Amino acid sequence: MPLAHTNPQGDGGDLLHRLWIYTNYDCNLSCSYCVAESFVGAERNGLTLPQVCRLIDEAVEIGMTEIFFTGGEPFILHDIFTMLRYGVERMQVTVLSNGILLKGQRLQQLKMLPYRERLTIQISLDGSNAAVHDFYRGAGSWQKAIDAIGRLKAEGFHVRLGTTQTPENSQDLAAMCRLHRALGIPDEDHIIRPLVRRGFSAKGIAISLPALEPEVTVNREGVYWHPVATAPDLLISPHLFPLREAVEQIKEIRESLLMVTGGASSRFR
Repeated sequence: MPLAHTNPQGDGGDLLHRLWIYTNYDCNLSCSYCVAESFVGAERNGLTLPQVCRLIDEAVEIGMTEIFFTGGEPFILHDIFTMLRYGVERMQVTVLSNGILLKGQRLQQLKMLPYRERLTIQISLDGSNAAVHDFYRGAGSWQKAIDAIGRLKAEGFHVRLGTTQTPENSQDLAAMCRLHRALGIPDEDHIIRPLVRRGFSAKGIAISLPALEPEVTVNREGVYWHPVATAPDLLISPHLFPLREAVEQIKEIRESLLMVTGGASSRFR
C-alpha cells in the first residue's frame, strides 16, 4: 500500500497565500531534533495579541487566505484561543501542536470557537508506536498524542498529522500510514516531511533559501522566507509592519530565483 501524502515538489506555483506565525518558542516537550530550538523552559519570545491581530488584518488586505500558528507549543499561551478566533473569523486556520495539552479546559475552549470548518489541528506524530515516536520526542509522548487525536476526532475537529521522516522511522512509515487510516485520518491529511539539518538537528538534509518555495513567516524578530527556520539566513526584514513590504521583497527574490533556477525544489508543511 502506498504511503500517504508527502510534500510535493515545487510545480512553479507559489504559496504566498499563506502566513506562518511563530506564536512562541517555549514548549512542553524537548524534542531533540527541533528546528525551532524549542524546549521546556525556553524563553517565550512570543508575539503579542495586538501584533497577531494586526498581522492577520494586513494578511487579509493583501489577499492571503491561510494562516498557520506554530511554535513552540501554541497551546501553552493563554491568548491562543483569542488568536484562533480572530483568525477563523477571517481566514482558514491551521495550528500545529503536539496535542498533549488538548484536554480539559483547553479542549472546552477549543470547542467554543466559531467557524470550526475553517480550523485544522495538525498533530505531530512520528511513529506507529511509542518506541519510534518517543525516540526524538520523549517517553510517553506517543500515547499522549494518540489520546489527543482521539479526543479531537470525537469532538468533530479536522485533524491533520505531521510526520518528520528520520533515519529512525524510515522503515516505519508504511505502518504509520496504516495507523492514521485506522484513526480515521485520510491520506490527504497526513504530511510526511524530511528531517532537515537546522536548529537542534545534526542529521537530515541541508537546506538554504534558494531551495525553498517561500511561505511568508513571522516571529517577533521579523519576517522570514520559510517556516522551516527563523534563522538569520532566511530573514527578509526585521520589520513586521507593514507586512506588505516584506511580502513584496519575497516576491522579488522569488522572481529572480525563477529566472536562474526555474523554481524552488522543496515544500514543507
